[in-house]
Amino acid sequence: MKGIIGAIAGDIIGSTHEFHPIKTKDFSLFNKKSHFTDDTVMTLAIADWLIEDKNSRDVLIQKLKFYGQKYPNAGYGRMFMQWVLSENPLPYGSWGNGSAMRVSPVAWAGESLEEVQQLARLSSEVTHNHPEGIKGALATADAIYLARIGSSKEEIKEHIEIRYDYDLDRTVDEIRPGYKFDVSCAGCVPESIICFLEADDFEDTIRNTVSLGGDADTMAAIAGPIAAAYWEVPRNIAYKSIHRLDYRLLNVLIKFEDKFL
Repeated sequence: MKGIIGAIAGDIIGSTHEFHPIKTKDFSLFNKKSHFTDDTVMTLAIADWLIEDKNSRDVLIQKLKFYGQKYPNAGYGRMFMQWVLSENPLPYGSWGNGSAMRVSPVAWAGESLEEVQQLARLSSEVTHNHPEGIKGALATADAIYLARIGSSKEEIKEHIEIRYDYDLDRTVDEIRPGYKFDVSCAGCVPESIICFLEADDFEDTIRNTVSLGGDADTMAAIAGPIAAAYWEVPRNIAYKSIHRLDYRLLNVLIKFEDKFL
């Protein structure tokens, strides 16, 4: 399966290691504690916005607030939850990775790289309007879109390096020993992209990402959809992820796939 299931599966697999970091690729993908978090909820909020009206900033804000309020315990940052509960929500200058972890649907809804970038920017700037927050969303969306249209890894790497000035010349083995939990776009988007570039398939991408010992669910929700566009999510991983969604979230996923995939 291709599409935003890559972000959902990455989030669920990484969920058990967000606060229990590991430094190995040898781990069980799923266990009884595996669950969706804010990464999945907000990814599907973006998907619902795109289904209804991808050109409306007001609908975007409405969807983010609606899903944030419906799933208040999904694991949001403090500033984002204040935004969700605000009567007059304004962007708050965040450079955090929340903009990148929720952006994957725009890479399937956009019909050109330019439109994908436009949608990615809008999806970020209603909350994460710091240049690094926007940059992280744009780089992630670009990588997914380029993978979706058949670009090679080298083409994706070159595009991201030139356009966003991310250092992608490191390896997972070089990054892993000193890497720590980092919620910034600057500190986790390049590393997540490297985890995809070095992988052999979707599962290997997720294992690379979780093994860094960082913000595992969010980084896997960034790397996962790139891998899902380049290869696909194996059926058993997709099904185990889908079965952990509730009816509301699953319904959005189905509607999004029907409309854009």
